[in-house]
Amino acid sequence: MMRIGNTLAAAAGAALLLFGMIPTEAFAQDGKSAGDIMVRGRIIGLLPDEDSTVTVIGGSVDASNAFTGELDFSYFFTDNIAAELIAATTKHKMQVDHGSSGDVGLGNVWLLPPTLTLQYHFMPKQAFSPYIGAGATYAVFYNEKVASGLRSVDYDNAWGVALQAGFDYKIAGNWYFNADVKKIFLNTDVKVVTNAGTVINADVDLDPWVVGVGVGYKF
Repeated sequence: MMRIGNTLAAAAGAALLLFGMIPTEAFAQDGKSAGDIMVRGRIIGLLPDEDSTVTVIGGSVDASNAFTGELDFSYFFTDNIAAELIAATTKHKMQVDHGSSGDVGLGNVWLLPPTLTLQYHFMPKQAFSPYIGAGATYAVFYNEKVASGLRSVDYDNAWGVALQAGFDYKIAGNWYFNADVKKIFLNTDVKVVTNAGTVINADVDLDPWVVGVGVGYKF
């Protein structure tokens, strides 16, 4: 978690240093306003921060990090308040670490967690405009690929809570640079059935960090 924070701070500092070389007067436009729509494209890393309880074999569930593209849409109700809908999907390798039989691979699963947040944008008329947000996500697990030795692995779809912080920096005209981080509190129940018929249940807090950078365009 500390490494993630340090990486974000370094990226934000480099971006601010770069954009700080450009006079703010060059962006003398209206900034963010009520009724605006902003579309952003980001490259994100979805980094699970797991905690779990596993029956029968013990150990803990591990989900791999994943990187992908993300598309989001924001609508500004006022100059400061906006709603953002985020859409992305990621593929994760799943396994049980340090069980009674050692590490046990569970296969792969795709995760689709559309997330809606309500945001407050500070300094919406300035070139640099940070924001914070909070909202909800609904995680859909699909296209499971089961590891050899297992009959099935089922993941329950689940609701979660999302917290968000980030900033937009006007590059030119209606184009913005964006950096964003979210913490999603997400729990799922996993049911594993082995070829021998053994049933293994796991209660998994995935609680991923979602870290992204990209560009946005304001309409």
